Amino acid sequence: MSQFNLDNDDYRDHLYNQTKDGKRLWIFPGRIIGQFYRLRTYFSYLLLTLLFGLPWLEYKGNPIFLFNVLERKFIFWGVPFFPQDFHLVALGLVAFLLFVSLFTVLFGRIWCGWACPQTIFMEMLFRKIEYWIEGDDKAQRKLATSPWNTEKMVKRGTKHSLFVLLSFAIANTFLMYLISKKEWLKLVTEPPLDHVVGLIAILIFTAVFYFVFARFREMVCMVICPYGRLQGVLLDNNSILVQYDHKRGEPRGKGEDKGACIDCHWCVRVCPTGIDIRNGSNQLECIGCTACIDACDMVMEKTHQPTGLIRYDSLNGVNSGQKLKFIWRIGAYSTVLALIVAGLTYMLVTRTHFETTLLRTPGMIFQVDEKTQEVSNLYQIKLLNKSMDKQEFSVKAPDAFNIVWVGKPLLQIEAGKLAKSEFFLRVKIGKWKSGEKVPVTITEKGGDEETIKTSFIQPE
Repeated sequence: MSQFNLDNDDYRDHLYNQTKDGKRLWIFPGRIIGQFYRLRTYFSYLLLTLLFGLPWLEYKGNPIFLFNVLERKFIFWGVPFFPQDFHLVALGLVAFLLFVSLFTVLFGRIWCGWACPQTIFMEMLFRKIEYWIEGDDKAQRKLATSPWNTEKMVKRGTKHSLFVLLSFAIANTFLMYLISKKEWLKLVTEPPLDHVVGLIAILIFTAVFYFVFARFREMVCMVICPYGRLQGVLLDNNSILVQYDHKRGEPRGKGEDKGACIDCHWCVRVCPTGIDIRNGSNQLECIGCTACIDACDMVMEKTHQPTGLIRYDSLNGVNSGQKLKFIWRIGAYSTVLALIVAGLTYMLVTRTHFETTLLRTPGMIFQVDEKTQEVSNLYQIKLLNKSMDKQEFSVKAPDAFNIVWVGKPLLQIEAGKLAKSEFFLRVKIGKWKSGEKVPVTITEKGGDEETIKTSFIQPE
């Protein structure tokens, strides 16, 4: 049973879900279906639809999203990325981290409460199953402390069976993002012995998700996730957070000489991490889920008081009515973010559908043909087709040169494949200025073109 000590002020020295000797206190949060809960529910269902639906969508026979780390295959919104594009991915991650930092400066942990997969899965799926089978927080506490009878075994068995099935569905969805829908369908339709590694991966993912959402729960936010610890660095008195209006609410209690807070503890009862928001908004465990806002507004309406005792606001807004100011830190984050996004956009727009590496073969000197009076250099070429289709390419040198392929020439390359070949550049002696680089142009049929200047050595 969850117990809360609201009268001491050492809340920053221990976790709310632990006793002083380190034992865990199980949290049974209540549920209030208020304005914010409904909005979060609709938004969560939208995100869940995207999460479970995107792996099934394809573009030109390829998935919309793919994060195959083992084979180094990545697709974002139908655009393939290869190891050669890692700088774009790295820059995108930096832009995302800066965006999160800027957004946190302004709006605190709104990501945690509204869009984090941990919160969405826990509160909008697993928690709702728990409410449906075991009842509200009071019923859950009663069931937890009751002896193991038929009712308890049936309810617990049903709940955990559904938890395992839901974890299995989530595990399969995440695996589809990693290996693609086609490979996943092979995994689940072909004989199990043909895909032992894949099946083991599904079972491991299922076990991890089940453990996180059935047992570990709020400890993910308190212990594992580093985002809560970043709050102390990123937040200030102008950040918009879930705030308790202490000026209006204190002193707590009922009576004419008391504040608006009647000390009903509903804000604590509904909190999924078990905190008391009245101790301040900048607490490690607070995920900004707005459950306390809905609960407090309900109490204010029942006691015929204005709502908003707990609301979205800044600390300065609570203390003095001061509105959010555009401070230098927000300006700095915005400027850096804009520059990175502009650079990333430019590189994505100008990104070619292929990438070429052209080198004069190391250790090889020029060759002279005495009969034709030609000098030649041997070159190695690697060409990566970064498009989703089979492409035709041509290689062209200045008119003075002839290209003589060694083996198969690079004419057609399959989608996403890297092709290698070698060729000689041959020119009449004296027709090319010594020491001048040779421009070699690689052209995609009906598409991009790239010119590479390479060295050419010849007799003096």
